[in-house]
Amino acid sequence: MHVSANARQRLREIARRAMVERGLEPDFSPAARAEAQALTGQADGGDRTIRDTRELLWCSIDNDDSRDLDQLTVAVDAGGGSRVLVAVADVDAGVPKNGALDAHASTNTTSVYTAAEVFPMLPERLSTDLTSLNAAEDRLAVIVDMTVGADGTVAGGEIYRARVRNHAKLAYNALAAWLEGQGPLPPAAAAVKGLDANLKRQDAIAQAMKARRHRRGSLGLRTLEARAVFDGDVLADLQPDEENRAKQLIEDFMIAANGVVATFLDARGVASLRRVLRTPERWDRIVVLAAQHGGRLPASPDAAALAAFLITQRDADPERFPDLSLAVVKLLGKGEYALARSGHEPTGHFALAVRDYTHSTAPNRRFPDLVSQRLVKAALAGRGPAYGADELDALARHCTEQEDDAAKVERQVRKSAAALLLEHRLGEHFDALVTGAADKGTWVRIARPPVEGRLVRGADGLDVGDRVQVTLKSTDVERGFIDFERA
Repeated sequence: MHVSANARQRLREIARRAMVERGLEPDFSPAARAEAQALTGQADGGDRTIRDTRELLWCSIDNDDSRDLDQLTVAVDAGGGSRVLVAVADVDAGVPKNGALDAHASTNTTSVYTAAEVFPMLPERLSTDLTSLNAAEDRLAVIVDMTVGADGTVAGGEIYRARVRNHAKLAYNALAAWLEGQGPLPPAAAAVKGLDANLKRQDAIAQAMKARRHRRGSLGLRTLEARAVFDGDVLADLQPDEENRAKQLIEDFMIAANGVVATFLDARGVASLRRVLRTPERWDRIVVLAAQHGGRLPASPDAAALAAFLITQRDADPERFPDLSLAVVKLLGKGEYALARSGHEPTGHFALAVRDYTHSTAPNRRFPDLVSQRLVKAALAGRGPAYGADELDALARHCTEQEDDAAKVERQVRKSAAALLLEHRLGEHFDALVTGAADKGTWVRIARPPVEGRLVRGADGLDVGDRVQVTLKSTDVERGFIDFERA
């Protein structure tokens, strides 16, 4: 059902107001705009160690509408084994540290993707042009070159600077359909000789990586993020953004690359920013939730046991698995950035079952990735660290706070969009899943459309993961409030 014709503009205004209220800047300063306009490309700094890898079958794989392309991937032979190369856009070569653009990026720390408008961390002149790995363009990149065993083990890694060329801009959905035998090879890939075989090889390596991660305890969670569907400026629907084989390929390669970057910096005695997820405080509730689904988990947190349980549930009940995943995600808690000093044991990432993990593969979109890139480039050049440990410690806290606020803005706009869709359905009944239960309130999610709201009546005795029938009581589009009561 179509709703108000000015939905996009209304949601855009809500997004901008929400950003300002949370200390995020929706607009670039005049100084930042002038700095961006003066740029003509990426500066190589006269670095003679930059390699030329433009002949490799590089391609990008991203969302259909993505224009800020941060990574390219390719697989090559390695003496009977395989090498996976991930090229990360050299954003630092276009964004000088301590300039006006850097100041804006370090304030917001992330691009904010709302239903009505994208608020990029860097101006589009950079993020979708000069520092984006666009098709048929030569660009500077930082290469993470990994040797991968047949079982998906990363046996070694090298990092260096290089020139790259994107030979095919591919989209997740079309590529996944081909990989899964459900559709044709995308025309952009078909136009490049040998790319089809290379993509099959990348997919096989990624699947081996994924299987190994799950054996080690990486959690195979699958939640349904809703995205707004517009017909012009008319909000037409909210649809779940499904997982697929191509997204898994990029996910596994990026996890591996981020691990190589973390160990590279540690081996050179350089402090770094890590992305961590601590051992869950609500493990006891995860144990109860598993028991309700016929599973049994140990009393103490055990990622491998939880991973095995999730795989069993995914295979047994794939339709309801996203609901279970969402409940587990809520109970695991939030990821955060943390300082990792060289030679000290890092906190690690519970959900990924990895010890060494940073964010380094999306510097057009996330400031911690740009920080990591500067640390890597300084180490490669033999210079002192681009950031000191105390500076990184402060950045870790700041980036965590700003990323949380950006996520709240995105969630608020999604809820405002959902409220727009539901405002004519007051009094209807829905099957729901409890997604949050705390002193400050109880939240539930309905499936069609995939929307979360507050349970304002009848919450006694409910906890995360419980199923309940609810009635839509009220909506508030401006504040993104959707209130249900127990039916």
